[in-house]
Amino acid sequence: MSGYGTKAFDCIFCESNSKRIVTATAVGICLLAWAAPAAAYRPFDGTDAAVTDVSEVEIELQPAGVVHAGSQNNLSGPYAVFNYGFAERWEVVVQGEAQAFPAGAGSSSVPNGAFLKYVVQPGVLQDKPGPSIATEFGALLPDIGGSGMGLSWAGIVSQRWEWGTVHLNVETNLTPDQHGELFLDAIIEGPHTWTIRPVLEVYTDSVVNQSQTFSALVGAIWQVRDNLAFDVGLRYALVNGRPVNELRAGVTFGFPLNLGRPTSAESSSAVPIGRR
Repeated sequence: MSGYGTKAFDCIFCESNSKRIVTATAVGICLLAWAAPAAAYRPFDGTDAAVTDVSEVEIELQPAGVVHAGSQNNLSGPYAVFNYGFAERWEVVVQGEAQAFPAGAGSSSVPNGAFLKYVVQPGVLQDKPGPSIATEFGALLPDIGGSGMGLSWAGIVSQRWEWGTVHLNVETNLTPDQHGELFLDAIIEGPHTWTIRPVLEVYTDSVVNQSQTFSALVGAIWQVRDNLAFDVGLRYALVNGRPVNELRAGVTFGFPLNLGRPTSAESSSAVPIGRR
């Protein structure tokens, strides 16, 4: 998701959240023996046309990043995204950041929000022929201590070939401070069978009467196993004509969470709809 930055928390609260996120990472990795394929989509601002498997959790974490805007280097994050597949072709997404993106650096890659994502047309990402098509929609939540609420809607198309995979995003938002926003994004991945695959993302993000951002990211995803992936990305952007450089690094992991669903032979034989 594209979006807006949040106000900075106080230091004690940030440290507390950082410790909680580190603890969550450790617990999640300990659960990998039972984990499901990690399908969450870092290190991008956009996403792909797929959702998590039914009764599976996927968590994306970026403990910290580095942003250089103007003459200063700033830490960014931690960021966290929680994905849960609650029905076939559906997932719920809850995400947020523990401190504001640096002033003048443009929009955060993980704005506070709660969304639903639906696979409109199963395709190559669901092991079926043709492109995968999905939509994501929901609420942009206010900053800590702020007020107001925004809305977000996105359309996503993904297609895969032997040489790589392409994901296209069109997203329109009404931010909590009631500004219109248009986000256009393209992601290109290397061959999905590679353990380490190179990635590229380019996007433009326009917030009416506030900012215009042009961004390019290059990086790599290391698929350690089906349920664990690490990522790194270097991003260069122009925000209202000012250069911004960013280093991103994070981890994605998954595990089952049935929430009372029966683990019958019928449910276990369902066709998987994970991304990879």
